[in-house]
Amino acid sequence: MLTLPNILTLSRIFAVPILVVLLWHPQPVHYAICFALYVLVGVTDYFDGYLARAQGAVSRLGVFLDPIADKIMVAAVIVMLVFTRDIDDVTVVPAIVILVREIAVSGLREFLAPLAVSVPVSRLAKWKTTFQLVALGALILAGAVPHLPSVHLVGVLSLWAAAILTLVTGWDYLRVGMKHMD
Repeated sequence: MLTLPNILTLSRIFAVPILVVLLWHPQPVHYAICFALYVLVGVTDYFDGYLARAQGAVSRLGVFLDPIADKIMVAAVIVMLVFTRDIDDVTVVPAIVILVREIAVSGLREFLAPLAVSVPVSRLAKWKTTFQLVALGALILAGAVPHLPSVHLVGVLSLWAAAILTLVTGWDYLRVGMKHMD
């Protein structure tokens, strides 16, 4: 149970409160530390899955915790970036789209699990995740380098791209799920 991949996944969950505290007091140094931690968390996300597969150590706990760790981190960072007004005005729309989709897909997967219906992650969903992670990382980094407005712009544009892909992939998941609802 306490394999290296599972420890890495758990470390991502334990990093979330630290990310929240760093964003609670939005100063450039806090944003810089938060960005470094965010990147580290992203690296552990890659390595936990890679190591689990490479070592043949894929566990039910890891399969369960990995998407939860991802969703907790994304949701917490989005909420805090709205709190700090790094996401504001109309940019709140893609943030809400992302949060609603994450909750809906989680619920759909939970509904389909007893039916032994698997909803695999599509290539497009992986692109969605990439844009989402780049967006949030750029928005955090923008707070550390306020003199570079282009970093914030990259974050906002990536957030919109992620939201568009979120709608497309969310619809794909919903179509699969609807086939199994009476």
